[in-house]
Amino acid sequence: MKDKHINVPEDNNLLRLIHRCVAKKLVIDFNEQNNILWIKFLFYAALSCGLYVGIYTIENSLLFIVCFVCYGFSVLLFAFNFAHDFSHGTVFKSSHLNDLGFVGIYTLNGAHAEAWKKRHIESHHFAPNVEPYDTDLQISKMIRVIPNSKYHWFHKYQHIYAPIAYCTYSLYWVFIKDFVVYVEDFRSTKFSYHVSFWIQKTFYVIYLLLFPLMFSLQSWLGVVTGFLLMHLLQSLFLLFTFFMTHHVEGVEYPSTTNDGFITTSWVMNQIKSSNDMYPYSRAANFIFGGFNNHIAHHLFPHVHHIHYPELNKLLYSTLLQNGIRPNQTTYWGGVLSHLRHLKKLSIKPA
Repeated sequence: MKDKHINVPEDNNLLRLIHRCVAKKLVIDFNEQNNILWIKFLFYAALSCGLYVGIYTIENSLLFIVCFVCYGFSVLLFAFNFAHDFSHGTVFKSSHLNDLGFVGIYTLNGAHAEAWKKRHIESHHFAPNVEPYDTDLQISKMIRVIPNSKYHWFHKYQHIYAPIAYCTYSLYWVFIKDFVVYVEDFRSTKFSYHVSFWIQKTFYVIYLLLFPLMFSLQSWLGVVTGFLLMHLLQSLFLLFTFFMTHHVEGVEYPSTTNDGFITTSWVMNQIKSSNDMYPYSRAANFIFGGFNNHIAHHLFPHVHHIHYPELNKLLYSTLLQNGIRPNQTTYWGGVLSHLRHLKKLSIKPA
């Protein structure tokens, strides 16, 4: 996809300067990396297992629902911190082990791993915020985030109803979107793809819905309530986190020419279309698994996210010295900036 971006010599020099600076000054201790990874893995695995056991042992209905919701957040953060890096092959040297870990954690969240990875690696990472190359822009027409996109009358109110609509996303992803993509790819995929899809979907329904219905201490209504509320709150957090990485005030949406070329360089596409949150914070990096360091991730997807706070010190210094100020918000500032972005795009174009 890089050959679809225009060639800007100054930007090419900047990219080489960034890579030279990081290669020279970023010290990666793989023993330390492995120790941190084990600590993170044990933390999120123990948290998820403890909450999952709680689904079957808690008698109080309110505490059960709280436990169900917390479990959803736990496995989601597990995916933030491990599945994403697995998909980029930065955890193990073995691609098979990376794929196995990626599929396993995504299955816990109900999403079809292979379909997401294909869209993420082959589309979004090469041309973020660029239609028609970035498949992450294939959002419901209910939400208008792209300037110059088609306007509908209901977009006038999108900044008001968006948080409500966002609450349905993970249910839509798990039970509708993945199936739509599966049907679209049905003829072009291998037999193993079909087997993997149905195993992942069946396992999710059994382990997180049927088993609690059969073996928890709650009524069917309590289990269904916990399951749905988990998805509603999980979705709200998931979409706001995803959207603020690319859809806040100040980010750019590069256009394309009639023959399909992107009207910016590859490096500027990555920098200008992304937004960071707490780029130097180790705590934020521990929670969000590098999603808060999105510019660094797009420029260095082969580097594990635990190095991003140190990497950002070098990256930001180089960018600022060259007159480029990265997009940056706090988490709640990003939420508000995203809603203001929606408000701006809620106005009908002249």
